[in-house]
Amino acid sequence: MTFQAPSGTNSLNVAISEHVARIVIDNQQRKNAVDLAGWRALAALVPELAARPDVRVILLSGAGHDFCAGADISEFDTVRKDAATARVYEAANSAAFAAIRTSAVPVVAAIRGICFGGGFGLAASCDLRIATEDARFAVPAARLGLAYPLDAMIDIVTAAGAQMARYLTLTAQPIDARQALAGGFLLEIVAPESFEERVGKIADAIAASAPLSVKASRLSIMSVVTKDPLVARMAQEAGDATFDSADYAEGRAAFKERRKPDFQGR
Repeated sequence: MTFQAPSGTNSLNVAISEHVARIVIDNQQRKNAVDLAGWRALAALVPELAARPDVRVILLSGAGHDFCAGADISEFDTVRKDAATARVYEAANSAAFAAIRTSAVPVVAAIRGICFGGGFGLAASCDLRIATEDARFAVPAARLGLAYPLDAMIDIVTAAGAQMARYLTLTAQPIDARQALAGGFLLEIVAPESFEERVGKIADAIAASAPLSVKASRLSIMSVVTKDPLVARMAQEAGDATFDSADYAEGRAAFKERRKPDFQGR
């Protein structure tokens, strides 16, 4: 089924099928750069999709040959021209990254071609990142004379490691998919002709898993990364909840009966 994206932008296409929501950034004439309205729309769209009972995983990709070239620099003279407007703009940036990072369901980035700047930030905030062989990555803030929001930098360091984050931000030089894979930023590289199939299989595998188990695992991982006592407590509670769930009973029954489990998320 199709889904109406938030008002204010026409650069996001959304479809839902078999518990998988697909968000496609569609601004191909600018290599899928995201404008201010787009950042705000993403911040609203991700939690709205994640709250739906028919969505268990979100796939984020770009239309055509590229993932996302980052922020739409063509509007910077208006919406990011000084410290005051930059704070407003970065708040919209941060809200989009946070919506993905804290999504109630996993978010997978399917990356083709260019993944630069804010596009790199979007990918870094996702749970998993898969790319084609021709993907390229860069964080070109040093070439523009600006700085990235702190929370975006936390995502980049977490996803790519401190040394790779330093290289990308200090040199503003691009890296290819092989370098991104070696640095741990990518889960895997897939040939273009197999890309859609592989991404679909990963999304389907997540969608077929027990939602409460997925939630507990993601919170546990976030607890390890953030070392936040509140997140640790939430992870413990989510893990405990799985043992009283109908899905746990279904999982045991399916194992005994040698059949595929049918999890309902309760």
